[in-house]
Amino acid sequence: MLPRGRGTGVRNHRSIGLSRQARHILVWMCVLIAVNQLGFGSIVPVVALYAEDFGVSQTAIGLTIAIYGLARFLINVPAGQLADVAGRRITLATGGLVTVIGTALCALAPSYAVFLFARFIAGAGAAAVLTGGQIVLADIASPMNRGRVMAIYQGVFLFSVGAGSWPGGWLAATFGLAAPFWANAMLAGVVTLLAWFFVPETRRIADTPGRPQAPPVPMRRQLRQLGASPGFILISSVSFAAFFARTGGLFNVIPLLAEDEIGLSPDQIGLGIGMISIVGLLLVYPSGALVDRFGRKAVIVPSTLLSAAALLGFAVADTFPQFMLASTFWAASSGIAGAAPAAYAADVAPRGMIANAMGLYRSLADSGYVLGPMVLGALADLAGYDAALAITAGLLLVTGSTFAVRAPETLRPHEASTPG
Repeated sequence: MLPRGRGTGVRNHRSIGLSRQARHILVWMCVLIAVNQLGFGSIVPVVALYAEDFGVSQTAIGLTIAIYGLARFLINVPAGQLADVAGRRITLATGGLVTVIGTALCALAPSYAVFLFARFIAGAGAAAVLTGGQIVLADIASPMNRGRVMAIYQGVFLFSVGAGSWPGGWLAATFGLAAPFWANAMLAGVVTLLAWFFVPETRRIADTPGRPQAPPVPMRRQLRQLGASPGFILISSVSFAAFFARTGGLFNVIPLLAEDEIGLSPDQIGLGIGMISIVGLLLVYPSGALVDRFGRKAVIVPSTLLSAAALLGFAVADTFPQFMLASTFWAASSGIAGAAPAAYAADVAPRGMIANAMGLYRSLADSGYVLGPMVLGALADLAGYDAALAITAGLLLVTGSTFAVRAPETLRPHEASTPG
């Protein structure tokens, strides 16, 4: 049983308002996601190079990224179901084990087709780990501290992805392109052990005294109920647009624009992208504090609208300093949202439906991960880089404005807390 910010434990952990047991769970979840994302970060520099070694086209290389997102899109909801039926701990451990299989198969792949299939398996494992992790956080947090709890977790997440990239590149240069995949497989094995032996089960949190358990609701009815919630659909559309812009714009169109139209070198482009990660990391916890102090919409809406303006900044940049300025502006505008969208999605989930709500939310958001690189790549080919970025900025503007007008605020004034 996990008291939510009440009882004697809170007095010693006033900064985030968690009981001792909930804080213990948060610590182990941060350790687990750090190990998981170190492994993921280690293969980021080599996925495209590894695929290229099979002698395939640029389109086929891009597909190795998109299919990873497709697996996440397809598996997020079943992962949420598994977390409800079998438990959060089993979901996390299963995700780690599936990731071991997928990444080991990547390292052993004799052909592009096998590599593509292995990337799908690895993406399925990632879906279970990431969805399970957000469900655990939603279990242990309350509306008063959910933003900060998720922000701490996301900060560890972002740092670990960046920290894994350099060792991954060194392993590839020293031992070959397959080495980072083996490292990822071993770290995923550690994730499995952490989930099974160290992360307590949080599925029975509804049994806490004073919080009566909701009657079971069939899966199909849960999804219908979530789909009928304006707040849930609107926050999912905001996250879809953010994922679409990040993977399609930042990871695909913007590097090409910087090289072809601004004339930047790979190290200059990498510096700009790296600046985005650093600034985003610095803003994670302040974002969580703002979300818990002023409400979700007060952070989500400005972040989405300013992100649209930041994309246009890349379109008009024609020097390296201007590119760096656009990168910093994008980092600040998108990074300030932090974990606010996930906190909002957890807020609007009906009682007893948190697992399926987070699974469906992640699937809708991850559809942007899949579509972004393909759609914006096609738009860039047909109409140019600037048009692709302008259309994406329009998508962010529309979703952010709609959310501002139609979405309800989920943190009532009397629930807001002053971050300690």
